[in-house]
Amino acid sequence: MLVILGFLMVAVFMYLILTKRATPVVALTLVPVAFGLMAGAGLGIGDMITDGIKSLAPTAALLFFAIIFFGIMIDVGLFDPLVKGILRLVRNDPMKLVVGTAVLAMVVSLDGDGSTTFIIVTSALLPLYLKLGVSPVILTVVAGLSNATMNIIPWGGPTVRAASALGISPSDVFVPMVPSLIAGLIIVLLFSIHLGIMERRRLGKLVYEPELVHAATSGGTGRTGKHDGPTPPATGGSGESGSFMDGGLDPERDTLRPKLLWFNAALTVVLLVVLVMDILPIPVLFMIAASIALTVNFPRVKDQGEAIARHSSSIVSVVAMVLAAAVLTGVFQGTGMVEAMASWLMNVIPDALGPFLAVITGVLSMPLTFFMTNDAFYFGVLPVLTETAAQYGIEPVEMARASITGQAVHMQSPLVPAILLLVTLAGVSLADHHKKVLWRAAVVSLTMLVVGVALGQIPFG
Repeated sequence: MLVILGFLMVAVFMYLILTKRATPVVALTLVPVAFGLMAGAGLGIGDMITDGIKSLAPTAALLFFAIIFFGIMIDVGLFDPLVKGILRLVRNDPMKLVVGTAVLAMVVSLDGDGSTTFIIVTSALLPLYLKLGVSPVILTVVAGLSNATMNIIPWGGPTVRAASALGISPSDVFVPMVPSLIAGLIIVLLFSIHLGIMERRRLGKLVYEPELVHAATSGGTGRTGKHDGPTPPATGGSGESGSFMDGGLDPERDTLRPKLLWFNAALTVVLLVVLVMDILPIPVLFMIAASIALTVNFPRVKDQGEAIARHSSSIVSVVAMVLAAAVLTGVFQGTGMVEAMASWLMNVIPDALGPFLAVITGVLSMPLTFFMTNDAFYFGVLPVLTETAAQYGIEPVEMARASITGQAVHMQSPLVPAILLLVTLAGVSLADHHKKVLWRAAVVSLTMLVVGVALGQIPFG
């Protein structure tokens, strides 16, 4: 019964989200509550949800203060030179802009934190998308795929989880998978080129003029009137309102702090370096960094309050979805649905497929990590699969390598706070993002799995 309810809960939730019959917050809250009660949770559902909220509270704190910190950096002009530089490099070519988005996201993803990556990418590039008329959905798809593929780096999370769950070294898991990672990134770049070419054909290639640089950073139209294609408005699912990047980066805004440019740049670099060094918990780092940024850039208490209020809509939207996601994870784990679904999967796999369990694990990691947290998969499901695979001579490290190939799909899950942050900042609906990104993410994951098998890092039979 728990297995049936678990799969039905996921199906109903995804149906409501993809058909836009409910907002993510509503679906993440009401659907798990309804199915949790059907599973016999009773009044105990309150404790389950509370446990889920406790587990995601650090993530909510991280996103709260990360939005404030990078929002301040945007306000004071830290990214203005980057925006102008990128625009000059892409020279009004939508294809170059989309490919540039992929490259920037890949580089920034080296810090191992998706939220940071998406804040930086959207703050730097969303104004260009809006001014050139390129769909913001393309931005979320390309940035989401780039970051998701890079997510297997050892400090990104899943590799450490897999290694910890199986008692092996993260380097033994990751290093042999570097060729798979490179192959995945190449596929992402090819998708970016294709999407960029499609947008170029839709929009036409604009004629480069210096005025466009000013327009893209001043809230102007972003068009010179000289182009060889139609001039459709920017599109992006739910629209462009609600994002703190609306209107571009005004070079005359009152919040600019040109004299503090080097201080703010140094503060950001130090934050990212300390983040990678893993000295303090990430939420604590952003709390400290945001407080320093507020104090130095806006010494007056009134200005500090206004700085926070400017980004309140993004904060409320993202944190609300994170807390709502806690309802789903709490009910999933509290009712025992996760364990029941994992056991059912083990029972339905025929003995003849035992020697192929590593590849099966790689394939299963795509839907399973999409519908459950990485913690639930790597600490709950993977050990069970690995124990069974050992009977067929498959090593734990080989199972771990296979298990991380599904991260390109996992990172698009509504249970991942970073992807909720990305679509919120870009003003894109989660449904529109999923329609374009899910099959592409599956192709990236399968490519990584196939390369791993071809090079002998993942056994096949």
